[in-house]
Amino acid sequence: MDSGLPTQVGLVLDTGSVSANSGLCSELLRGSEDKQLHELHLDRNPAVYNFTRQGAGLNMTVHSALDSDERSHQAVIEAMRVIGFSPEEVESVYRILATILHLGNIEFVETEEDGPQKEGLAVAEEALVDHVAELTATPRDLVLRSLLARTVASGGRELIEKGHTAAEASYARDACAKAVYQRLFEWVVNRINSVMEPRDRDPRRDGKDTVIGVLDIYGFEVFPVNSFEQFCINYCNEKLQQLFIRLILKQEQEEYEREGITWQTVEYFNNAIIVDLVERPHRGILAVLDEACSSAGTITDRIFLQTLDTHHRHHLHYTSRQLCPTDKTMEFGRDFRIKHYAGDVTRYSVEGFIDKNRDFLFQDFKRLLYNSTDPTLRAMWPDGQQDITEVTKRPLTAGTLFKNSMVALVENLASKEPFYVRCIKPNEDKVAGKLDENHCRHQVAYLGLLENVRVRRAGFASRQPYSRFLLRYKMTCEYTWPNHLLGSDKAAVSALLEQHGLQGDVAFGHSKLFIRSPRTLVTLEQSRARLIPIIVLLLQKAWRGTLARWRCRRLRAVYTIMRWFRRHKVRAHLAELQRRFQAARQPPLYGRDLVWPLPPAVLQPFQDTCQALFSRWRARQLVKNIPPSDMAQIKAKVAAMATLQGLRQDWGCRRAWARDYLSSATDNPTASGLFAQRLKTLRDKDGFGAVLFSSHVRKVNRFRKIRNRALLLTDRHLYKLDPDRQYRVMRAVPLEAVTGLSVTSGGDQLVVLHARGQDDLVVCLHRSRPPLDNRVGELVGVLAAYCQGEGRALEVRVSDCIPLSQRGARRLVSVEPRPEQPEPDFRCARGTFTLLWPSR
Repeated sequence: MDSGLPTQVGLVLDTGSVSANSGLCSELLRGSEDKQLHELHLDRNPAVYNFTRQGAGLNMTVHSALDSDERSHQAVIEAMRVIGFSPEEVESVYRILATILHLGNIEFVETEEDGPQKEGLAVAEEALVDHVAELTATPRDLVLRSLLARTVASGGRELIEKGHTAAEASYARDACAKAVYQRLFEWVVNRINSVMEPRDRDPRRDGKDTVIGVLDIYGFEVFPVNSFEQFCINYCNEKLQQLFIRLILKQEQEEYEREGITWQTVEYFNNAIIVDLVERPHRGILAVLDEACSSAGTITDRIFLQTLDTHHRHHLHYTSRQLCPTDKTMEFGRDFRIKHYAGDVTRYSVEGFIDKNRDFLFQDFKRLLYNSTDPTLRAMWPDGQQDITEVTKRPLTAGTLFKNSMVALVENLASKEPFYVRCIKPNEDKVAGKLDENHCRHQVAYLGLLENVRVRRAGFASRQPYSRFLLRYKMTCEYTWPNHLLGSDKAAVSALLEQHGLQGDVAFGHSKLFIRSPRTLVTLEQSRARLIPIIVLLLQKAWRGTLARWRCRRLRAVYTIMRWFRRHKVRAHLAELQRRFQAARQPPLYGRDLVWPLPPAVLQPFQDTCQALFSRWRARQLVKNIPPSDMAQIKAKVAAMATLQGLRQDWGCRRAWARDYLSSATDNPTASGLFAQRLKTLRDKDGFGAVLFSSHVRKVNRFRKIRNRALLLTDRHLYKLDPDRQYRVMRAVPLEAVTGLSVTSGGDQLVVLHARGQDDLVVCLHRSRPPLDNRVGELVGVLAAYCQGEGRALEVRVSDCIPLSQRGARRLVSVEPRPEQPEPDFRCARGTFTLLWPSR
């Protein structure tokens, strides 16, 4: 901010204005913590204090008021912290605001002359005096003396103490509160200016146009009843409007001369007559008011109004009920009206004009606050250091101070380059999406916008540089679209206007085009609006074509890169395969431990085929070294592995498969000869070609009978033999009737054989050498290999709970491991068989 702008403009306050500007005090009450309020001797309810009681009764809920004030208080604290206020300065500001609130509650009562107070006046509640003395860091007796009396210096430099009446003390109290509030405001502004002021700035080096001053002006105040404050504010607006109009005319004239346009006299309302009505020496309203304040004797507000009527009865912008008896909007002896440039302000009430204009801030208060031990408060009252005997002149009135401030402000503004920002409040409720037309019209009128527009429209209302004008309207003329070939932008603009027949409503400057009536702009805008959709379509078409070509080129580049990258990946992968499999022909592993590299996605089917071919090649290399006598065993193991599919971990693949264990003297030392005789008899009888498998088993049937039996599997039949009766045939099932078998996933030797049209055969392979040898996989493998050779499928199921069917009855068979079980055996229960398997 420019510290040259006077800050005292608009700070003429009375008790009502202190209430109106009590938002910060209300925020202090509602937003502070309880501990801080206790230290300041304050109550949280704003209605307790005279200066905040009006604001406490606003039309809002308690909760919304509390929330709003609390948020505002926190925002103020944060803003003061950011701008650089120290904690001590913030505390001083709080104490000063609390002092103002306590001053407003001090009341005075008359006392008897012979009472304890010699002045005949006392404070109704002296605790408030204690609070004020504590918060201002001043002696209590001096605070009380300044409230109840004042010190006057006589001509002989003798000091006389004169006591106040109750009314005089009230005026002095209010004057002190207003002055403290005003000094606090000025101190805050100066403090902010000092923080924002650039350091080490040299105008000769940095230039003069590096400082921005901000002046905030509300505008006219028009209330149902207007008093001295509204009179001063509206005078301020009249004075500034006079300056604004003069500056606008000056700017207009300078621009016309700069552009070579002939200046024409502009008719406008000159409000100098209204400013003279207020500030004219000897006869102006402020002069008459000062005379009334300084006159001896009793001068009332009514007498002041009569004097105004006498001086201004013929003035065109002044009237009162006495001068216009038929105007019943005003009251006799109280109201007068001034016709301002923006409109009439009805009912300036003269009640309180004289009292508000007088300066009741006696020197006692200034000396009291200057002698405070609070450095912040002391700095606000430098005039308090004057000796009482040196203060002999009558203090200037509030109106005179305000007029002098306005004169200084106008002189300061006239020496600057002003820019204006007009702010319009859409509504009084501070809500979005709501526009009060009457409220906005009122602001437009009383902000002086209409006068400014009238001045601008009296000449050429609109002006634009030629380049900017062409940029917006060149599409409306065939000579300027898309780019003109004329000698200059000025010639191009002239050709455009001639085509539209508008050259008579404009003037051509050196660098700008001046347009007189808005009708010209409307015509051009309408022509432009018709052409914009066509131009947009043209641009869209061109842009879409450009985007499509860019996209096509990018896609071609992408596909080319992808093609070459794929070639590179294929070549690299094939080279890697060749490198890794160079030693694949070396026996005995033939590349078993080689790891296939991860192929590109395009080569995944190729690598799958290569892996299958490699597996077949490696298998061929391994098979070539296997003796022909072991080929049947190898085929059976391969068939078992493919059939079990990894569902049974231990199936005896690592040992040699003998197949015919009953003919072996190792497995069947006592009865191998008997079995050989029985085998010869069966071969002669049934004519089978080979024994696929034979072993001792433990079986259980549908009658829950558990017996030792022998199992013989040939290429023709499946035999169940009785080893205790010289291997007599108990049951023979054609091998083509066997459809499948079921085994468990554990290491037990349970096998369930399924045959078409036959009961399922439940057996457990046992009596093997070594004991509990795992031969289930061998049985599965030889049977699966035989079925594959016959070209039919064999269903093999792996389950720990095997379902079976015997004579139509459904049963379940499972395995229960038992460490203490000596030999495998079955346990029968209703509908279930359980193999008790000795676990090791």
